[in-house]
Amino acid sequence: MRYSLALVLPILVCVGCGSGSASSKDAGDTTGTGGTGTTGTGGTGTTGTGGSSATGTGGSGTTGTGGSLPGQAGNPNGSCSAGVPSGGQPADVSNPTVIGNGTAASCTFSALNSAVGKAGAITFNCGSDPVTITITATMNLLTTKDTVIDGGNKITLDGGHAVQILNFNSANFQANETRLTLQHISLVNGKATPTDAIPTAPAPCSQGYDDGQGGALYMRDGNLTVIDAIFSGNQAAQLGPDTGGGAIYVEGSKHGTLIVGSTFTNNSGANAGAVGSLIGELDIYNSLFQNNTATGNGANSNDSSMCSVINSGQNEVGSGGNGGAIYGDGNGFNIILCGDAVLDNAAGKNAFGGGLFFTSDDMSGTLSITDTTITGNSGGSWTNVTTGSVTNVGTAIGVNAKSITVKNSTLQGM
Repeated sequence: MRYSLALVLPILVCVGCGSGSASSKDAGDTTGTGGTGTTGTGGTGTTGTGGSSATGTGGSGTTGTGGSLPGQAGNPNGSCSAGVPSGGQPADVSNPTVIGNGTAASCTFSALNSAVGKAGAITFNCGSDPVTITITATMNLLTTKDTVIDGGNKITLDGGHAVQILNFNSANFQANETRLTLQHISLVNGKATPTDAIPTAPAPCSQGYDDGQGGALYMRDGNLTVIDAIFSGNQAAQLGPDTGGGAIYVEGSKHGTLIVGSTFTNNSGANAGAVGSLIGELDIYNSLFQNNTATGNGANSNDSSMCSVINSGQNEVGSGGNGGAIYGDGNGFNIILCGDAVLDNAAGKNAFGGGLFFTSDDMSGTLSITDTTITGNSGGSWTNVTTGSVTNVGTAIGVNAKSITVKNSTLQGM
């Protein structure tokens, strides 16, 4: 079941938006920039499919050579003092399918697409120079067998601003044990093209699309590990209350998403400019998020007095814009940030969480921020918790959670 954001924030949405400083409130208040309000719970709706994607069935693609190696991934100015979990160590690729025979020309899209379709460990032998492989059709991952793609810090997969790069689409929800690991690799210029338009209605009814998630990667009912990877210039659907994930969008993950030592720059989507998670753990270590943008506007609420048209089972108002860098929505999961830098990202007009947007719809989820810097982000903000001493996390975060812990971190507006 797809959960939409459905924030009922009558004062926040209309007044507490845009830039400015958050003020401290009593525990349990919703703190907004420019005003306060109350927070409602999420509604229900249909499950998106991550947008349309061409099926990779071969073709030669284009392989580029030369140039400099991909930039160093991860947060250059800090790290998680407690270290990363064991699952954040690079996966074993000792018995791989190898793409290429030592030359750049041998590292074709056709060969890679064939290997992705078979799953298992995948490595590259493309010569000593960095290589860019142009992805001419979305590569569909097996949902029944683990896949590891290891670029050896020399491989860039380039969607050419035309196609989503990878798609993992299981019919189940929070049931699958299968894991995708992306390590030592760059994914750039992916594009998820939406097709499921929201029913036509005048603003403030929601505009845009209900699909088109995950510019570089869309995953449903799978588990994801990203290590030492770079995501740049990827694009999801640009308008809609429930779509987004400029680089990555994961929904219904049983074991969640783990990101370690990776960089996300210049990605965009209606919500979740870089990374979005719907009902799935999201743990991020030693990573950099910079200049990502949530391109929607008006956030998302359910208000029949403002919109009589039904979309996703609700009278949806607003067209996204939440989570300039990082976005989490749904029941029963937590978000951990440790050793990260979340810098200069932007939420959309009249939307929230330029750095981080997290709404635990059942108020059971917790937010942990340690050894992390969150500065220079723009958008509305609020903090709403049911327990604990932390009741304000500044002007870059919009959060509903059971509790929040902050240790050794710099948060804008604090």
